[in-house]
Amino acid sequence: MYTASPDRYAEMPYRRTGRSGLRLPALSLGLWHNFGPDRPVETQRAILRRAFDLGVTHFDLANNYGPPPGAAESALGAALAADLAPYRDELVISTKAGYLMWPGPYGEWGSRKYLLASLDQSLRRMGLDHVDIFYSHRPDPDTPLEETMGALHTAVQQGKALYVGISNYSADQTREAARVLAGLGTPLLVHQPRYSMLDRRPEDEGVLDALDELGVGSVVYSPLEQGLLTGRYLKGVPEGSRAAGDSPFLKPEAVTEDLVGRLRALQEIAVSRGQSLAQLALAWVLRGGRVTSALVGASSARQLEDSVGALRGLDFDPEELKRIDAIVRP
Repeated sequence: MYTASPDRYAEMPYRRTGRSGLRLPALSLGLWHNFGPDRPVETQRAILRRAFDLGVTHFDLANNYGPPPGAAESALGAALAADLAPYRDELVISTKAGYLMWPGPYGEWGSRKYLLASLDQSLRRMGLDHVDIFYSHRPDPDTPLEETMGALHTAVQQGKALYVGISNYSADQTREAARVLAGLGTPLLVHQPRYSMLDRRPEDEGVLDALDELGVGSVVYSPLEQGLLTGRYLKGVPEGSRAAGDSPFLKPEAVTEDLVGRLRALQEIAVSRGQSLAQLALAWVLRGGRVTSALVGASSARQLEDSVGALRGLDFDPEELKRIDAIVRP
């Protein structure tokens, strides 16, 4: 029988999410990869238990996480039933809907019919009566934003979600979503953009500025850039890596000689700071407190422990930041 560590809140910093009363751990656990039938169940449960023991109270999912779609939510549901059910009120569990889940015209995007049906399915898979955060996973070019945001509002009104968020929305779309939600009386809590040292679009395209302006939090995904910033690719594409497989998110041709050279230069900075490359990358996105939380995946409890180690070195001096920018944005 699992008993959580009594010291689980001793080390993890918690950051207020925008102007809300909700505080999230600086690192959150994403179940995008590594939670499905191709992974040992005990390994999945061990990662979740270790995460909670380390103060990682936020577990982030989506309806399509797996593979196959839905598998990650089912895995979390089994882990909750076996280990974490007594601690449900100490956890923040989020899920999303927007990508393809079932055939036909009602199985993806942002219609009211799809979003609310998907949330019901997600709750059944996880064995929950509500999630803490329900996201629109991507903007729908063909559905009025008022309908999509209205569905999120309805989820809160029905008691099936406590807060709502958006993911992959532009700065202007974020402002409009916040306006519509405010008019309904359900504030926008959080945005989930992709952000890393190698992907600066939230900075360049004004998303972070919009969030600051609106008082909305941010939970960033892919801060390790699909593993590129873990140190695995310092000598090219290793056998058994994501880039060496059939991942649609990281192709071997993306790992160019120029990129490897940049990764090695970043590794030198990490070593000078007493960090791994992954820890440097996580510390970078969390620097200055502008980002509420960074999502990390984990294939083992040890990998998760390494990520949490990044929190011991979040400060950068101006020269270090200049060196990083010179490497990734010459």
